[in-house]
Amino acid sequence: MNQRLQKFYHEEVVPALRQEFNYANVMQVPRITKVVINIGVGEALDNPKALDGAVTT
Repeated sequence: MNQRLQKFYHEEVVPALRQEFNYANVMQVPRITKVVINIGVGEALDNPKALDGAVTT
């Protein structure tokens, strides 16, 4: 995970979650294990160049 995001998660998000949900232990706070980004390219069936645009983004 990106160091900046990891630092933000540990310093900002974890304390906020502990306070909001009254977790007694830091190990009860959910952890981020995987991030999936999905992009729809249904237009690529008609226009193959649309797939090139999706790859470069």
